[in-house]
Amino acid sequence: MKFATIDYLIFIAYGLIIIGIAFWVTRKGEKTSEDYFLAGKSLPWWAIGASLIAANISAEQFIGMSGSGFAIGLAIASYEWMAAITLIIVGKFFLPIFLEKKLYTIPEFIEKRYSERLKTILAIFWISLYVFVNLTSVLYLGATALDTIMGSGTGSILLPCIIGLALFAALYSLWGGLAAVAWTDVIQVVLLIAGGLITSFIALSHVSPDGSLIGGFKAIYEHAPEKFSMILEKGEIITPNGKDAWWDLPGLAVLIGGLWVANLYYWGFNQYIIQRTLAAKSLRESQRGIAFAAFLKLLIPLIVVIPGIVAFVLNSGPDGLVTAQSADPSFIGPKGNIINDNAAPWLISSFIPTGLKGLVLAALSAAIVSSLASMLNSTATIFTMDIYKPYFNRQATEGKLVSVGRLSAGAALVVAVLLAPQLKNL
Repeated sequence: MKFATIDYLIFIAYGLIIIGIAFWVTRKGEKTSEDYFLAGKSLPWWAIGASLIAANISAEQFIGMSGSGFAIGLAIASYEWMAAITLIIVGKFFLPIFLEKKLYTIPEFIEKRYSERLKTILAIFWISLYVFVNLTSVLYLGATALDTIMGSGTGSILLPCIIGLALFAALYSLWGGLAAVAWTDVIQVVLLIAGGLITSFIALSHVSPDGSLIGGFKAIYEHAPEKFSMILEKGEIITPNGKDAWWDLPGLAVLIGGLWVANLYYWGFNQYIIQRTLAAKSLRESQRGIAFAAFLKLLIPLIVVIPGIVAFVLNSGPDGLVTAQSADPSFIGPKGNIINDNAAPWLISSFIPTGLKGLVLAALSAAIVSSLASMLNSTATIFTMDIYKPYFNRQATEGKLVSVGRLSAGAALVVAVLLAPQLKNL
């Protein structure tokens, strides 16, 4: 994909704005652990809601969900809409308990509810999970997405992208803590939504006979009505690679059963998600933030799934199917298979004009960096408050705790950068 000078200038401007905001909001420095790990408990509801979404969405979700829209359709949005319901439950029933106990971390809640030993086991588990799985995979998948859009898609710029993303996230999150992460997340979410909506609107206008948004929706529905089915029967939708989409979606028993366990864990007990709600000015602000995040979750399908359906329509043949003969060459894999996840990169490359490409690239980068920054801050919080302070230095000063937080986040990032390129060999 070719980018003009103006696109790169817009992307650079985005980076400078994010770093500038981060340093401005933390210009007085983080004097206490509460300042660094919980933003001084000063976050308003709109910053909490935006930060929740920014921590949740990364570039692989943009690329992957657009690919799922291309292959399956709107039914993949069931995960997003279920998350919105889960957020309301967390806000109503969990947050009052967490804030009443004045928690820094979820392991701390485990200690109050069960025992210190179990808290320590889970703290070590979560640190390992964030470093060896979350940080590593987000770096790799985010760099892969950028390599697909900015490079050749063969991994030629994979390592520079990994290092660049890591340095960008470290530059402001290690110094400013949660305050820098949360306040910059507000800008990141604006970019995420703007970039997604721009891609959706332009894509729909190209598939519409009259170039209108409504005409675009009507055109894709008439061309591929099966892509708007929310409850699928076996054999109803066959993906471009010949797989029955029925197997890729949760059944009714899962939706009303086991999936709630995963959702409640992710939104209610996942440190890098729930931490910003613990930093609210009050319970009321925290609950409003959760509700705002739930509202934003309802918009995600419009931003990421609809463009995938548009890409399907534009690449399908007279029979309504996407084949190697009807699809753009960029969708064809080395074995002649259809690469569904190329839907978003293809739309950006084919239809987004110069200048706006830089904005969309900034939106994708925002998705990656905001997730990395949240994970780094939460890893540092758990290590400092649940491992270092109780086991190594119970009398640690507030300044010492902040320093340990920065060092532990930096160490976690170095490990993730070293491991991320190895995922290419799996």
